[in-house]
Amino acid sequence: MLMAAVGLAVAGCSAPPKPEVTFFSAGRSVATGPSQHCDERVENCTADPDAVAALRVPADRPLQISVDDSVAATPWQVVFRYRLPNGDRVDGRSEVFPPDKQFAYTLRLPERGAQLETAEVHQFGAVLFQRVDGGVDFPTRATWVLSVDDRS
Repeated sequence: MLMAAVGLAVAGCSAPPKPEVTFFSAGRSVATGPSQHCDERVENCTADPDAVAALRVPADRPLQISVDDSVAATPWQVVFRYRLPNGDRVDGRSEVFPPDKQFAYTLRLPERGAQLETAEVHQFGAVLFQRVDGGVDFPTRATWVLSVDDRS
């Protein structure tokens, strides 16, 4: 009995698991942890270069993204790159979703025949950085990366 109580006490002191993001397309899904994760002040950061998900996303098919509640509780955004049929690459980004308003997002590429290459979920931190031009930047606190398998 005492050993069980000690085990529970030790387990209660461990760090909470890092949030996951799930990517869905063409009837398949993959979940991954963050490749970079910092605390709310964008300090005390850790990196996991192996935390990259891979998923087949056929051209002209949407990518659905579901974020953990702790990600949705903060501002977040989807950053992506796709390839046009002529080979040109285009970078894009979703709107920034305000805290507690968006728990999922469906990415549909605007050009017919376009092939998604990569998508990232960026969670923003609780600090602002003043830019030289007077604007502000929201630093990225955590990033979840999807590498797209575009084989036909």
